[in-house]
Amino acid sequence: MLCALLASGCATTQAAPEQNSGPTPLTAADALGDFGTVDYCSLLDVPAVAPGAVAVPTFESCHAQAGPRTILVGPLAFDSDPNIKPYDYAGPVPDGVAIQQSMFNDRSACTRAITFADGNRLDLSVTDDGGDQDGRCDVADAAVGSALAAITAHKVGRLNFPDRSWGRVAPCVLLDHHDVDAAAGPASRPATGLSGHSCIRGKVSLKLTVQTAEPAGPAEKLGGRDAHVRPSGAFCLVDTTQPAPGLPGHRELAEISVVETAGTAGDGTCALARGAAGSIFPRLPAA
Repeated sequence: MLCALLASGCATTQAAPEQNSGPTPLTAADALGDFGTVDYCSLLDVPAVAPGAVAVPTFESCHAQAGPRTILVGPLAFDSDPNIKPYDYAGPVPDGVAIQQSMFNDRSACTRAITFADGNRLDLSVTDDGGDQDGRCDVADAAVGSALAAITAHKVGRLNFPDRSWGRVAPCVLLDHHDVDAAAGPASRPATGLSGHSCIRGKVSLKLTVQTAEPAGPAEKLGGRDAHVRPSGAFCLVDTTQPAPGLPGHRELAEISVVETAGTAGDGTCALARGAAGSIFPRLPAA
């Protein structure tokens, strides 16, 4: 009776709406966990995809070598790439995930991209010096299937960085010094990559990883370390290595690059890269 007289003050109880039980779009974070410790070689079923290949986990990828053929799983990327196009992948794909292809360098490489629901993508490529693009792409599709199988089975492995490993180093800390102003630009600020093992500040970038190719050019001393300097297109690259703790027979790599925005890198660009190396290399821990 009271509620009938004072209807505006009486609450009513309604049934709670049913929760959506549909599929959940898969994000990169859900698929891979902590980006900084992903063992990308755990995504590659070497016996099935590339029998006999030797797979080496780096901080941001898995580098597998089978004779002249290289299979690369990773790195993660979030930037737009105009070369990435739709692709009709024949295998099963988790909800919210798209498989795409890259048209870049398609005479010697076949590249696929697993793009997750949050827009982050995992690149996979197969490269060799032969003319069999169909064969390369068959291997690339098999690598996609291997990666998706490991992800959906929750079998993504983790890297364990020992003491003194450069995998423990935050590269943006090394770039956030006034000593790097000349090469990077004094008003620039560091921005870390997705994995946390690379950083860009203005015209300078620093990548920490595991070496997968022999250094080019003569060695010289920079920042107290043996280093190699080489122009590469619009960039001048400076790298140094140390024995990889916990990975016998391999070396960790620190690579600095400085871009020449006016065109091809030359002596001036490499002088800036040497200056950046003189500041950054002494701050790296020694194995």
